[in-house]
Amino acid sequence: MAESTPDVDPATVAVIRNYLTSAATEMQRTLTRTAYNTIIYEIFDFGLSMYDADLRLLSDSPGLSLFLGANDFSVRKGVEHVGEENLNPGDVLVLNYPYWNSSHTLDVCLFAPVFLDEELIGYTASRAHWLDLGAKDEGYVLDSTDMHQEGLIFPGTKVYKGGEPDEEILDLIRFNSRIPEKTLGDLNAQIAALRTGADRLRELHEKYGTDTVDAAVDRIVDHGESQAREGIAALPDGTWSAVDYVDNDGLSDDLVRIEIEVTVDGDEIGFDFSGSSDEMPGPINIPFGRTEAICKFCLKTLTTPDEPGNHGHYEPVDVVAPEGNLFNAQYPAPTYTLWASMLAVDVVFKALAEAMPEQIPASTGGDIDSIMLYGDDPETGRSFVEANNEGVGWGATNERDGPNALMHYAQTMVRNIPIEVFETKAPVQFDELSLRQDTGGPGEQRGGLGIRRDYRLTHPTNVLAIIKKTKTEGWGLEGGKPGAKNVVVLDLDDDDPNARDRVQIFADNNDDYPDDGNEWVGMMRGQFEPGEIVSNRSGGGGGYGDPLDRDPEAVREDVIDGYVSPAAAREAYGVVVSADGELDREATEELRSEADRREASDRASGDR
Repeated sequence: MAESTPDVDPATVAVIRNYLTSAATEMQRTLTRTAYNTIIYEIFDFGLSMYDADLRLLSDSPGLSLFLGANDFSVRKGVEHVGEENLNPGDVLVLNYPYWNSSHTLDVCLFAPVFLDEELIGYTASRAHWLDLGAKDEGYVLDSTDMHQEGLIFPGTKVYKGGEPDEEILDLIRFNSRIPEKTLGDLNAQIAALRTGADRLRELHEKYGTDTVDAAVDRIVDHGESQAREGIAALPDGTWSAVDYVDNDGLSDDLVRIEIEVTVDGDEIGFDFSGSSDEMPGPINIPFGRTEAICKFCLKTLTTPDEPGNHGHYEPVDVVAPEGNLFNAQYPAPTYTLWASMLAVDVVFKALAEAMPEQIPASTGGDIDSIMLYGDDPETGRSFVEANNEGVGWGATNERDGPNALMHYAQTMVRNIPIEVFETKAPVQFDELSLRQDTGGPGEQRGGLGIRRDYRLTHPTNVLAIIKKTKTEGWGLEGGKPGAKNVVVLDLDDDDPNARDRVQIFADNNDDYPDDGNEWVGMMRGQFEPGEIVSNRSGGGGGYGDPLDRDPEAVREDVIDGYVSPAAAREAYGVVVSADGELDREATEELRSEADRREASDRASGDR
């Protein structure tokens, strides 16, 4: 006769649930306090998770949100590969094989089984971005054509066995990294985070007993699923699709199609990526685990955004992406630049906006605007790699303006590096960090502004930019207009006839911008000399509603704040603001009436 499941009172369930959430947060603090690279302890480019023995998600701690759903897929694949029967107390495994890892090779997943008295009670997982693991290029690989150009691969390899490090595996890592001390330092920080989570999970089982904890987890997961299903059921039923484009795959200038079909049917939701491009020759292909993570993220934001995540929240989701599709990369497809996964989040919301525009924001600036510096440190002579992501404008909603210069919401709690920190880590000084005027999409509610950051190099340094949304615009909703596009501006040495030859440009945007002697680009890599400037300028969010319906006083305040220029106030909003910041109500009324007459005439011409 099977043992009966303990009857766990609600108070105990709540205590256990909050204990697990707290334990994941403690894992995060351990990682950020012990990591070596700014991309972890400043940017928060990581994801931490805890699982029960059946690999159900118990809790997580977000840095980059798409890592969390990715961990679910990765740990499951890693355990399948190694075999649960081959896991022992004290083991730690490293996994970065892209098609199991749900990401590219540098987003390294470490996971460990957790035992109590020789009984497997769960797993802890820590994913973090390492800055070098022997890929063909330093920094980022922008034009790889297969996985084997993208660095050292681990399919789920024991780096610790029975609590002891495997020095041969550590040597493989050490001798395949251009920055071995920092790489191994981050590995050890991740292991410290795993041990923190394991200790807390054991303490929980020791205090309440495994039967009680398992019964409480059943209740927590069931409740999470019911919450998600209630949230989906509140959405309208139907099927909607949307399309957007990635600038290129790194090898050609051709746009790459993202098409997503979203179906809501009762209390279930499905995401179908079949209409997207096939696998591309260049490194923008998305492993299926990452595609699942995109959908989990979108579902979570729609249904239970304020709840700590668990396995149950993701039960109602179904994901379709055929093998060989852009969103289901197969060996040996290159996967190094995963920007399509960030853009896909916007496309999901674009599709849903057809049915529920009052619940969905207009598009973001549409990218994460990454700049990376690498080379030899002029003070120590050692190799260095430093990366920074930039905020974009978020889209407006039917109730409020879009926020300015926030990290793309696919990244959740990721941050950029403070100027004071970055200037101590790389040979650079920042000439400007400001909001970009007139980049927010006009609307009754204005889109958020993008940001400008100017990197002036102080020593010969290699720089690369990874921006994949510079050719096509975002979108507004309900008559709102798109925000400005992303762009990188290169101010090279005019006196150096070879300056242009030092830079490899993968996406040229000069035709869209002023002929001012600068290079206006999307993705690039090159060597820059002292005094040369790389200006990273991120996109703005889309507007919501007719710009002519925006409160003229709100437009005046935007002009005073420098968000909107007087010219754009007049042209986009039909609002006249004087040089001293006063609203000219009579001129505004006349200008808006004229715009209304033109619009009515255009509609009449269209009807004829």
